[in-house]
Amino acid sequence: MTASYGFDTLQIHAGARPDPATGARQTPIYQTTAYVFRDADHAAALFNLQEVGFIYSRLTNPTVAVLQERIATLEGGVGAVCCASGHAAQIMALFPLMAPGRNIVASTRLYGGTVTQFSQTIKRFGWSARFVDVDDPAAIAAAIDDDTRAIFCEAIANPGGHIADLAEIARVADRAGLPLIVDNTSATPYLCRPIEHGATLVVHSTTKYLTGNGTVTGGAVVDSGRFDWSASGKFASLSAPEPAYHGLKFHETFGPLAFTFHGIAVGLRDLGMTMNPQGAHYTLMGIETLSLRMERHVANAVRVATWLENDPRIAHVTYAGLPSSPYHGLVPKVCPKGAGALFTFALKGGYAACVRLVDAVELFSHVANLGDTRSLIIHSASTTHRQLTPEQQVAAGAGPDVVRVSIGLEDADDLIADLDQALDKAMAAAA
Repeated sequence: MTASYGFDTLQIHAGARPDPATGARQTPIYQTTAYVFRDADHAAALFNLQEVGFIYSRLTNPTVAVLQERIATLEGGVGAVCCASGHAAQIMALFPLMAPGRNIVASTRLYGGTVTQFSQTIKRFGWSARFVDVDDPAAIAAAIDDDTRAIFCEAIANPGGHIADLAEIARVADRAGLPLIVDNTSATPYLCRPIEHGATLVVHSTTKYLTGNGTVTGGAVVDSGRFDWSASGKFASLSAPEPAYHGLKFHETFGPLAFTFHGIAVGLRDLGMTMNPQGAHYTLMGIETLSLRMERHVANAVRVATWLENDPRIAHVTYAGLPSSPYHGLVPKVCPKGAGALFTFALKGGYAACVRLVDAVELFSHVANLGDTRSLIIHSASTTHRQLTPEQQVAAGAGPDVVRVSIGLEDADDLIADLDQALDKAMAAAA
């Protein structure tokens, strides 16, 4: 579907056609593992990547394919690969780029699970990460060496809601001849389109705002199609002959879609981090209302953050939608439709008050998730960022006195009333 349609139209129609067999208007759930080949030549052509089609649902599935096209269209990319979770998407994004001894430069302000994945788990592959403050382009450039293969950041950082100057980071990446990978989970393509700011790849935890209802996990990697994988010798998986496909060169053969084809033909084939069709169906239904939901998320977040900032029990609020935020000036540039609905606030009662607060809320749900229709709250230092050192927690915006909220779609007055009563109990307990 042409991208000349408006966002609201594309979020409903992109990638979808009435089912040719039945006329079904909603995308069917193709709950099947395998697909019948027309004949032996057809099967051989599919396995040789000479023809596009369906072989086995670890690789491709019609329901998932619709979701991939829809997300790619909304992000302004040429293709996408969906997988089992946001964490899977991060590994899928790095897999064609990395090799033992290679490194990435990553933001210090990332979701705690991502920091752990990058600082600990990827070491088992022989990869490493160098964490820097991405607000400082000079620090990013200084961390890059001959073994660096990518720069990674979040458009709107989890947990603090800080906004990255993506165009500035992209300039550093371009000068170094490296891809910029942007996690757009917290912003969604409705609020921010990182490819327009120079990103090479965009990753999502589709579990969050894209699905929007807390029902299924999933991830996606969107390919901008704009990076020259053959310009240097750094990305052999995409530019050099692939032994498993009789010497096929992905970039030479597939051009702008090289990364996408590699993600399916090698990444999903061998890593097997596949999204199931039922999960894809739930996410497709969620995306149909994405713009409507994000508008309400942002409006509620502004109301709640403003109230919190003016409350004497609160030390500070990190929401970039507030004029007091140092990131407020980036909102019109990076997220012109709003600063999202994820942010943190610090309690003057410290750690003890934070723990009491999450136990005292009634409308907010105390869960390790974000992007739900329901408002969510968590004390990151004792949960999602617990595995990090105290220094890493502070750098990530998840210090001991900080609570993270994901503002949902309820009545904003009800959310404020719930926080008010819970703060009373929290401060009394901490006194």
